[in-house]
Amino acid sequence: MPQITIRTLAPSEIALALPALAEVLSDCVEGGASVGFMSPYAPADAMPYWEGVGRAVGDGQTVLIVAERDGEILGTVQLGIGMMPNQPHRADLKKLLVHRKARGLGLSRLLMEAAESEAANHGRHVLVLDTATGSPAESIYEKFGWQRVGVIPQYALMPDGSFCGSTFFYKSLARV
Repeated sequence: MPQITIRTLAPSEIALALPALAEVLSDCVEGGASVGFMSPYAPADAMPYWEGVGRAVGDGQTVLIVAERDGEILGTVQLGIGMMPNQPHRADLKKLLVHRKARGLGLSRLLMEAAESEAANHGRHVLVLDTATGSPAESIYEKFGWQRVGVIPQYALMPDGSFCGSTFFYKSLARV
């Protein structure tokens, strides 16, 4: 049985992880995920994006979590914690990505649980995200207990250039 590991990358680890992260992002875009990039999108195209994420991690603005199977990065999620002064309790969940060859292994759930734990560790208890309306991710977030807020039609483009709406979600980690 494969060994699954979920861990937060330190700034010093990101340079080595860049090619694998680029492969995951490229695979997701080429698989039709609306995550900000247009097709065709090769791993080399993803390198500048991940270099920017690496800088944000180094600056303490972002937490980068990866899912590995037998040491190979196959999934990732980011937690944006660099918020405005009036939002010290909030974080943005960004780019939950799982390579198509690793789907069905529960990586999304493990990555989301790790992101929520990291959020709590950073004193964040209100989490927000958006995803393409009608995408498989939409039902995943609902299954994980996220609350649907609403939809903005024609918010973004799919990798093929067609319009898609974006559904916004939040999750409260606060214990009342």
